[in-house]
Amino acid sequence: MTQAPVKLACRNVWKLFGDGAEETLARHDGSPGEDAIKAAGLIGAVRDANLDVRQGEIFIIMGLSGSGKSTLVRCLSRLIEPTAGEILFEGQDLLRASEREMIDIRRHKMGMVFQHFALLPHLTVLGNVAFPLEVQGVDRAAREQRAREVIELVGLEGRENYYPRELSGGQQQRVGIARSLAVEPELWFLDEPFSALDPLIRREMQDEFMRLQNVLHKTIVFITHDFDEAIRLADRIAIMKDGAIIQTGTPEELVIDPATDYVAEFTRHIPRAKVLSAGSVMTPLGATNGFAGEVRDTDRIADIADKVEAADAPFAVVGDDGEKVGVLNRDAVIDVLIGRAVDRTPDS
Repeated sequence: MTQAPVKLACRNVWKLFGDGAEETLARHDGSPGEDAIKAAGLIGAVRDANLDVRQGEIFIIMGLSGSGKSTLVRCLSRLIEPTAGEILFEGQDLLRASEREMIDIRRHKMGMVFQHFALLPHLTVLGNVAFPLEVQGVDRAAREQRAREVIELVGLEGRENYYPRELSGGQQQRVGIARSLAVEPELWFLDEPFSALDPLIRREMQDEFMRLQNVLHKTIVFITHDFDEAIRLADRIAIMKDGAIIQTGTPEELVIDPATDYVAEFTRHIPRAKVLSAGSVMTPLGATNGFAGEVRDTDRIADIADKVEAADAPFAVVGDDGEKVGVLNRDAVIDVLIGRAVDRTPDS
């Protein structure tokens, strides 16, 4: 399958906090080690980061607290100025853009949602959602019409005249999402948008987020420290540690083929059935007396386990074109469910 074009990329991006950061990079040929960074009295918040975000995908950056994920996403939008590197948005290096150009790009092409909703308390839901369009100079009738459209899209129709204090936490987060969508962004940044919510509301917001993405097909950079959330939402994941990106891949790739011991430990307790697909555990096509049905090669085992276990015959695994590519039998599914599936760690 042809990959979508790259919408956003960063190349060798560094963010060193402290005096003399650029000089330290130059002194070490653009690649100082941890010892050199510490010796210079600097903090290596982002170290030599490289990534590609494709058109229409949900790209998740994750890591533990202090790993650099939030600093990186702010570098990508130049809310924080990187110390060095390139950030390419639709082929344009944002680090060469003027402040005026960056303001225009953020206003018209980028949407941002953060953990703290930052709603304006003196404005209604309608006023909050319409606010970025007001900043753009859109006339009142047009901006309120657009605001009503996205308010309906996020399920808040009928609450246009409520104030933030009259809304639940989940509703406030929906207002924040609607506000970021009002400008119809081409690139959407979300930094731990659901982490302040209780578990039930968080799950509902994840479902709502996926519904919106199925409708809008945005290019999304999403920050989280929760691997369960990541595997629910992500097309691909980048894992960060100490400011560096140490592996990028699909959730399945990270679980079955971790690049380092750290990634293996990071993913060790994730239920394999939530991540492994039928395509990863199927057996080759061969002689068979018939199939109980078909599953897609991308179907996750957790979603199809019940019907495969209950059937008297194996299932055919089909690819995007509908052609059979393998066989999924009950034993393979049971192996995944009880943890007997092959676990390829770096030492295997």
